[in-house]
Amino acid sequence: RDSDGAIAGSIVVIEDISTRVQLEEQLQISEKMASIGLLAAGVAHEVNTPLTGISSYTQMLLQGAEPDDPKTRMLEKIERQTFRAAKIVNGLLNLARPAQVDSGPVDIHSVISDVLSLLEHQMRNGSIQVRKELAASAPIVQGIEYKLQQVFLNLFLNARDAMAKGGWLTIVTRAAGDEATIEVGDTGSGIPSDHLSRIYDPFFTTKEIGKGTGLGLSITYGIVQEHGGNIACESNAGQGTRFTLTLPLASARASEHAHTANRHA
Repeated sequence: RDSDGAIAGSIVVIEDISTRVQLEEQLQISEKMASIGLLAAGVAHEVNTPLTGISSYTQMLLQGAEPDDPKTRMLEKIERQTFRAAKIVNGLLNLARPAQVDSGPVDIHSVISDVLSLLEHQMRNGSIQVRKELAASAPIVQGIEYKLQQVFLNLFLNARDAMAKGGWLTIVTRAAGDEATIEVGDTGSGIPSDHLSRIYDPFFTTKEIGKGTGLGLSITYGIVQEHGGNIACESNAGQGTRFTLTLPLASARASEHAHTANRHA
């Protein structure tokens, strides 16, 4: 405005959020595929067990059956159909199984920053402040970047949901020896001690219906294990929760692979 209070001009701020939107879409697809994979694995286990029994008993009956006996043809039909059902189940598993992606060096600080940028407005609106105590040099791990983004997205969302009245999300990183350690802590409601042993179980959740699938931590656990790491949880009801992740550094993985190659040479 000018000295008379009239509007003299305006400032337009344009922010390119295409990268952020692309990352968000990729993470959503990743979580959906992981959910489908868990469902498919559960279905496969439950269906394949009785199918194996049906197939085995059918083959036993066929061993003592007469070729011209009408019951033999019925048993052969049962056998063919059990094989067909098994193929359908395996096809479902193959459909849900994510495509293989080559791993590479991943900057943990960059991953954390990217995920926090996705949740920036949600954290601010929820009166959640972020405290970062990051290592002077960013730990570089060997992994798949979008999967590690999924890990931290799940952990940060859990922290957000636990702090309904606001609080602090604390992220600590350090590297020692061959491992990177990342701690994600909150000052939220905490997890009851009798629930701690079940938090990684698929579909286990204490959230209201429609507020959670119970797959987030299960997916997180699987990804961490896939990367050769570990995850642990400490929590006190009413005081907060802290997840501690350890992941092999890329340099350690490279040394391990070189040692293995030399041993087999």
